[in-house]
Amino acid sequence: MAQNPVLRGFNPDPSFCRVGEDYYIATSTFEWYPGVAIYHSRDLVNWRLVARPLRRAAQLDMRGNPDSCGIWAPCLSHADGRFWLVYTDVKRLSGAFKDAHNYIATCETIDGDWSDPVYVNSSGFDPSLFHDADGRKWFLNLRWNHREAGSGVNPAHDRFDGIELQEWHPETGLTGPVTTIYPGTDLGLTEAPHLFRRGGWYYLTTAEGGTGYDHAVTMARSRDIRGPYETHPQKHLMTARFAPDSPLQRVGHGQYVEGHDGRHWHSFLCGRPVQGPRGLFCATGRETGLAEVEWRDDGWLYLKSGGLVPPLDLPLDAVQALPGAVEYRFDGPDLPADFQWLRTPDPQRIFGLTGSALRLFGRESPGSWFEQALVARRQDESRCRAECTVLADPLGWQQAAGLISYYNRHKFHAALVTLDPALGRCLRIVSCPGDVTEALVLSPPVALPDGPVDLAAEIAGPVLRFFWRTGGGGWLPLGAALDASVISDEGGLGEHASFTGAFLGMFAHDLTGQGWSADFPRFAYAPLVHPLSENIPG
Repeated sequence: MAQNPVLRGFNPDPSFCRVGEDYYIATSTFEWYPGVAIYHSRDLVNWRLVARPLRRAAQLDMRGNPDSCGIWAPCLSHADGRFWLVYTDVKRLSGAFKDAHNYIATCETIDGDWSDPVYVNSSGFDPSLFHDADGRKWFLNLRWNHREAGSGVNPAHDRFDGIELQEWHPETGLTGPVTTIYPGTDLGLTEAPHLFRRGGWYYLTTAEGGTGYDHAVTMARSRDIRGPYETHPQKHLMTARFAPDSPLQRVGHGQYVEGHDGRHWHSFLCGRPVQGPRGLFCATGRETGLAEVEWRDDGWLYLKSGGLVPPLDLPLDAVQALPGAVEYRFDGPDLPADFQWLRTPDPQRIFGLTGSALRLFGRESPGSWFEQALVARRQDESRCRAECTVLADPLGWQQAAGLISYYNRHKFHAALVTLDPALGRCLRIVSCPGDVTEALVLSPPVALPDGPVDLAAEIAGPVLRFFWRTGGGGWLPLGAALDASVISDEGGLGEHASFTGAFLGMFAHDLTGQGWSADFPRFAYAPLVHPLSENIPG
């Protein structure tokens, strides 16, 4: 039987949409470029990436965006013969303020050239667009409240200041009064509104409890789109907050879809925790699951399996093709779709394809928020291996290139080819192990002979080990075991300030500013059963 999550590895905040027998899920990408990931399926089990629609500066420029800002919670819909994408570009995370700008882009085909965005508002985040049966369109978002305690509509969390609604027109923009339609429940942190209509009712789904282990999908309904809305009899449609033994945790933030065959489904965000040195952590970030739901006689939606916890198994007959080993050779004209980079809409400044390799032009440090030569793919299992081949001849110790396990500027481990004044060309591990002061940990350098270098990273839950070889010889361990649990939402500042996921990829920097380059002819990734690192002491 197929199992959740259906989208493994960092794929949070799933907006769910159906057009005929075609199903689409759009997920958040935060500071990773291009913006928004859209997947397609016809069996609800196997999903294929078909679009990253925000690909040019007029649509999205995140240079300077802090970690875990950028694209939050897109909403994908289809009406009037075209797809509609609503998204937020968040410019600030910490502190009382959120500078969150909301836009709408459209396209007639899911994989076409999406329009330049239309600006809507900046009153909060997690926007969505509801197309009513009479042709009117309604814009919803959480309103953010930066003021002092006690000033909000929900005392459970003042800054999440209710779901607001306003009519919107493609030609004239927002129109008419702004109405706060739902303050949320006592769980608080009410966000991610999605509206749909059925049987004379407007149904509202929201996420509550924050995106950590108290996360939940909450439902409400009203006869009038502007409210008042009554909350679901059991408050939540789904949550795992009362089920610590469930393999799926952090359940919340999803959207309802009626299937083409009359069955009913709801997407949800989830995590698969594993044990680490400081407790549970989700090595693969926030992922996307699906649950079958049903309408009952009281006119409310419930999990078809009963209870509040979505099942691990999916009641579908399709054979699930799980992610497997893959090798990338970079011998084509385009970067493989699995890879992304950080923030910039000007990728030719940081990488190019030579016909035989991916060439990275060293730019700023791994702590930069502006221009990093870092090209990486998601880690989609807690036990995996990544390899790359590096052709690099650094001119000085300010230049380096190699393999990186990356979450953000203060959570990464990298094995880098660099230059040591005494040893010459060498290998060195550079880590920032979750310390918000960005304190670096540098391993002793290991001398390297001339020529290509193969680097590998093996991750077995909370343990990461680097390896290296030259000339096709045997793999040698590089440095000691590292704490992989910091490369997670729970590491560093924790789950309520870290919203992306673990990436494995290739990195280069040139701190002289001269754009020194390194070539990567190959990169490989595979899930693991028995990592080599388990047999190495220390």
